[in-house]
Amino acid sequence: MKSQDVRKQFLDFFKSNGHLIVPSAPIVLKDDPTLMFNNSGMAQFKEYFLGNGTPKSKRIADTQKCLRVSGKHNDLEDVGFDTYHHTMFEMLGNWSFGDYFKKEAINWAWQLLTEVYKIPKENLYVSVFEGSKEDNVPFDQQAWDIWKTLIDEDRIILGNKKDNFWEMGDQGPCGPCSEIHVDLRPESEKALVSGKSLVNNDHPQVVEIWNNVFMEFNRKADGSLEKLPAQHVDTGMGFERLCMALQGKTSNYDTDVFTPLIEKVEQITGLKYTSDEVKNISEEQNKTNIAIRVVVDHVRAVAFAIADGQLPSNTGAGYVIRRILRRAIRYGFTFLNTKEPFINKLVEVLANQMGEFFPEIKSQQQLVTNVIREEEASFLRTLDQGLQLLDNVIAQTKGEEVSGAKVFELYDTFGFPKDLTALILKEKGFSYNEEEFEVELQKQKTRSRAASEVSTEDWTVLIPGNVETFVGYDKVENEVKITRIRKVDSKKDGILYQIVLDNTPFYPEGGGQVGDKGTLVSANETIEIIDTKKENNLILHFAKQLPENIQAGFIAKVNTDLRGATSKNHSATHLMHLALRSLLGTHVEQKGSLVNPSYLRFDFSHFSKVSEDELRQVEASVNEQIEAQLQLVEHRNIPIKEALDKGAMALFGEKYGDNVRMIEFGDSKELCGGIHVKNTAEIWHFKIISEGAVAAGIRRIEAITGDAVKDFYQNQENTLSEIKETLKNPQDILKSVASLQDDNAKLKKQVEGLLKEKVNALKSELEKDFQQVNGVNFLAKQVDLSMASTKDLASALGSSKPDSFVFLASLEEGLPNIHCYISKELVASKSLNANAVIKELGKYIEGNGGGQPFFASGKGKNAGGIAEALSHAIEFVK
Repeated sequence: MKSQDVRKQFLDFFKSNGHLIVPSAPIVLKDDPTLMFNNSGMAQFKEYFLGNGTPKSKRIADTQKCLRVSGKHNDLEDVGFDTYHHTMFEMLGNWSFGDYFKKEAINWAWQLLTEVYKIPKENLYVSVFEGSKEDNVPFDQQAWDIWKTLIDEDRIILGNKKDNFWEMGDQGPCGPCSEIHVDLRPESEKALVSGKSLVNNDHPQVVEIWNNVFMEFNRKADGSLEKLPAQHVDTGMGFERLCMALQGKTSNYDTDVFTPLIEKVEQITGLKYTSDEVKNISEEQNKTNIAIRVVVDHVRAVAFAIADGQLPSNTGAGYVIRRILRRAIRYGFTFLNTKEPFINKLVEVLANQMGEFFPEIKSQQQLVTNVIREEEASFLRTLDQGLQLLDNVIAQTKGEEVSGAKVFELYDTFGFPKDLTALILKEKGFSYNEEEFEVELQKQKTRSRAASEVSTEDWTVLIPGNVETFVGYDKVENEVKITRIRKVDSKKDGILYQIVLDNTPFYPEGGGQVGDKGTLVSANETIEIIDTKKENNLILHFAKQLPENIQAGFIAKVNTDLRGATSKNHSATHLMHLALRSLLGTHVEQKGSLVNPSYLRFDFSHFSKVSEDELRQVEASVNEQIEAQLQLVEHRNIPIKEALDKGAMALFGEKYGDNVRMIEFGDSKELCGGIHVKNTAEIWHFKIISEGAVAAGIRRIEAITGDAVKDFYQNQENTLSEIKETLKNPQDILKSVASLQDDNAKLKKQVEGLLKEKVNALKSELEKDFQQVNGVNFLAKQVDLSMASTKDLASALGSSKPDSFVFLASLEEGLPNIHCYISKELVASKSLNANAVIKELGKYIEGNGGGQPFFASGKGKNAGGIAEALSHAIEFVK
């Protein structure tokens, strides 16, 4: 059975049983501060389990893109070494929100697996929760009794809290679960060892394929459990593992989920992947297999993340994506001998394979390809630099063990993987101190954990039920009551309080727009609201203190100055988006934005730099729309199909409901939940400040509006006045500046000529000072030149004599610099290394530096150390 059919039969089965089929949410979560990525099928439904929202249907089924590479669920380092762990995977799920419970969930699971998919019953085992005295949760007798009607009792296993009690985090909805495991071993192995003994023991052919979670508790901050108001079902079946079972394979990578990608890697590299069914393979082949598994797994995770709007970067979710891709590049570099970008070539295969069900990978194919190609090229350059740095580390190492701290520095600062370092060191007869490396790694993890550590108390509910609404589109001030509060303590921000209001005018951060600030005012006090965010469908107002009387009535007041400036920038973003598409082409799509009171930032897809002339045209177009005084046309609750039919733009990576908000300014039509001006005239003026690249095929524009433009032009005018004053108020300022530039160029040319003469004169003079030391032409001197000229002189002197060792020092602006030239024949015959010389002698001037074995330079702080550095230089050739 093909993988596409496996997916379709699952969804058709649950559709026939009254479930609404919904699309996968984006793999990257933009509006959930508790998660970077969708790491389970239930993540997009958290608000329903928590009782903070109402689902479209009480019964839902889907297949969800999931990514498990951070936090509690982190499978990254297992990927490649076994045949069933993945970074990205699909989770087939069926959900009941207060509707059916254990009986239906278990019976449907059994019916689908054994009657539709026709998995032999004798290959299946099930588990039920044995109970927990610690949590005062009894043995799941109900699940046991249901399973007894479907399967022999000796195939039912009791599972402990670790295996059979599912929780989405330290706090929140949870409950006992019943897992289904499949035994894929050959009959000969089954006859020797019972599959029952191998369940949950990491056997690659006895694996869990389905988990039925019965959500009936809420885990509180103190660890205790309380009953949820309703009972829910949350199930998840690993699509890749299910395909393995249905296609008669013993490895996920032998299924048609992965074989097209593997075949492409084989074609590119000329290497062969061996199926899991092949036994007794060589160590070399095993390394190849692992590397290919890493590459084909990781390209899926990275490609879908980019398609959903997350570019690789050095922070947050972007850093995780970059790390996954770099792991794949490194395995290709080390074990598949790929020294040029190649992973990007797999995107076309992936798009053809999965584009029908996940259209985003098809429509974003070119962008994803470009971004991955550029990331590959960049990291391959980093690997080259890392190899040079590693050579320097080896050159400075006494003995055969490299410092673990140095290896960690390469890993932490330059992204050079420790296992690649170990491999190269081994080839050169070295090892490294792994204990030192682990000490440094733990220090970094402790720092990182401490910086992000957050403890959250339980909600104190003052007004029960879903009574919270947002009124901020119509009001900036409103009478409110507090419905719930909780305390949050983080290393980063200290103690803060989250306050939820019944009818808030505060806009929560989302869609690129920052959250509102303002105040809560009662008869007796004023509480400052420093930020507003949304979490699990609740709007959270952050304050440094709680009101003395939390039961009182308050006036919620939004800071209208900040909101007004933000709304101008947000509306200008829409106008600019239209202008860019009109001028550059409809390939332009928003790939990210930031809208705050100070400026707007807009990332968009485009294949080349936007020229100065094009930027001027974009500015002119936006300002024309501002001057046209276009009225805001807002469709607050329009069906999404109707909005799209009207020409509204939807953004990839965003999650939209059945009904949406559509914003119109003339020809600009976008789906948007943000705050906007009522008329474009309010924006006053629009000015682009900068344009540049973010990634391959992604450009970024930063711009300002309103008062910020006034300030910008005022600063420009002040600067111009200062320039005129400095130039003695010439009548023609441009002519005066051009004249200065001409004079400067002439003087620079004269100085360069004089310096060249000085260097040549010094070269002739210093050539007489060479000494013969152990067959080496040795020279160590301090000269009165700039750093650049001293460097040129060192090279010229070194080239003037064979077997030369030249060490020069000079001062520039009171700071010392040193340079070492060693003839290449000496580098080879006497194992001399200019880089090592600079590192050692640089200590005397309190400096550092580096370079090649035949030439290196350094700078320092202690000018008084020059004489000592010069006196010790001769020791390298004695």
